[in-house]
Amino acid sequence: MRSSWFNKLSIIIGHRSPVNWLFLCLISLLLLIFVLGSSSSNIVDLAPHIPVSLIYTNYRRVKEQAAVDYLELRSVARGVSRQREFDLCGKERENFVPCYNVSSNLVAGFKEGEEFDRHCELLVEAERCLVRPPTEYKIPFQWPTSRDVIWSGNVKITRNQFLSSGSMTKRLMLLEENQIAFRSEDDGVKDYSRQIAEMIGLGSDNEFPQAGVRTILDINCGFGSFAAHLASLNIMTVCVAAYEATGSQVQLALERGLPAVIGNFVARELPFPSLSYGIVHCAQCGIIWDEKDGIFLVEVDRVLKPGGYFVLTSTPSRSQESSSKMKRRNMLKPVEELAQQLCWTLLAQQDELLIWQKTADVNCYASRKKHDIPLCKEFDDVQSYYRPLEPCIRGTSSKRWIAIQNRSSGSDLRVQSEDYFVDLEFWRSTLKNYWSLLTPLIFSDHPKRPGDEDPLPPFNMIRNVMDMNTKYGGLNSALLEEKKSVWVMNVVPATVSNSLPLILDKGFVGVVHDWCEPFPTYPRTYDMLHASGLLSHLTSERCSMVNLFLEMDRILRPEGWVILSDNMQIIEMARTLAAQVRWEARIINLQNGSDQLLLVCQKPFLKK
Repeated sequence: MRSSWFNKLSIIIGHRSPVNWLFLCLISLLLLIFVLGSSSSNIVDLAPHIPVSLIYTNYRRVKEQAAVDYLELRSVARGVSRQREFDLCGKERENFVPCYNVSSNLVAGFKEGEEFDRHCELLVEAERCLVRPPTEYKIPFQWPTSRDVIWSGNVKITRNQFLSSGSMTKRLMLLEENQIAFRSEDDGVKDYSRQIAEMIGLGSDNEFPQAGVRTILDINCGFGSFAAHLASLNIMTVCVAAYEATGSQVQLALERGLPAVIGNFVARELPFPSLSYGIVHCAQCGIIWDEKDGIFLVEVDRVLKPGGYFVLTSTPSRSQESSSKMKRRNMLKPVEELAQQLCWTLLAQQDELLIWQKTADVNCYASRKKHDIPLCKEFDDVQSYYRPLEPCIRGTSSKRWIAIQNRSSGSDLRVQSEDYFVDLEFWRSTLKNYWSLLTPLIFSDHPKRPGDEDPLPPFNMIRNVMDMNTKYGGLNSALLEEKKSVWVMNVVPATVSNSLPLILDKGFVGVVHDWCEPFPTYPRTYDMLHASGLLSHLTSERCSMVNLFLEMDRILRPEGWVILSDNMQIIEMARTLAAQVRWEARIINLQNGSDQLLLVCQKPFLKK
């Protein structure tokens, strides 16, 4: 039976649920602290002097902890139980890339190369699990060491594959115990790059940016030696290559810290908008350019900027070396005929190196023959998201049709709205705050946000960042201004306004992607994932948040970082999902008066 005093209390305040009693006790405790604090103010003169900055710092950290405690109390009040952590996948999925299942594609009737293409429509809901690293996996070297040396256990290329490869591979790579060393300066790449520059009329490859070449697309890039050299010149070179079950070019390039993405010249457009690159480079890339009526060369023309260059290098066989120049010219005749239809000019040729230049004059297309490759009926800058290849020329009516030679550093900023500059200024002020959070201090037994007294992480602790919901590339711009040794994969969601042309025109790297689908890359290829407002957007799109977090875990390197910015309700959900994928997670209050919170996570190195 209840006591009489309890009955009287019930009459006064009414019946309360256990949850309400919990909050009532919490409020009472806060009132007690306030009363005691007020009474102690009379003896403030007896207390030691505390600097104002320290008081503010402590208050800030207490407030952040209070936000975390509030969310935990809210979860308890709702009766939310801890979700089960996902198990690790089997060894067979260590290098798993969804949407690239050759067996399923063949069964579905895809052939003539399309069986190697991306087919997410055939993706079957598999067991939900965390892709584990290989047994021999090690944390990659920091940049720039990673450009020249990687751990052999981190990529799927075996010693037997290396020993059975051709002399070119052995000349570019040196296998030493558990490491692969790349001879970036001894393989002639530097001379090769200078030769290309001289053939297009430059004194040196250092002058590529002055000639309007800010970004280069390297088709089937091998082991990324060309991109590695150009990285030292601050020229962004993106490798695009087909999916490979073993010895992947994309996987090797990303492991070296170089930009790369899986993409095929088969039946669909590459995930880039038209008029994106100053140079498209193909060195022994293995593509038969006059196949399928030259539609692959038409795709090169689509992504090439006006006045840009197509660089083609092929190594002749022994029989070709002994043949006459006329015979070699006959082999190139189909490509030259296609180039003329595209209004390209053969700018220079030295042995097996040929360079064509795309016209910058739209009137050229009106002077062609009647049966040449037609212009597309309509053109707009909609996202090119794996659309079927079209046998027509795009871009001639675009506002972005500007010769690369006429571009200045500011001429590509097509968005002159206040929104653009506000976005840029926001990321300038936010970056330092972000960088200071990349420290295990916030996950310690006594978590705290790093203050001025704590050292910042080293400038090269992160090599690549994926901005999963970029707007104008503001985070990328801020990182460059701070001189961080980082490149950013700017991802524009396929369902939002298309800002990727602007981002690429600034000399950045980026793709269009639908986050309801897996991203076209190999596991463990990014150091940090960043998403501002993405989760709210995808919730409205009814995408699976569980699948998204599993995909993020797949492409994130062990000990890599995740920074999510969103409203409180979304961050609360994200924190639960982060626990399921075994990330260490901490909520940070932005202290800017908004309802936005940060969720900072770090992926552990799971060895079993």
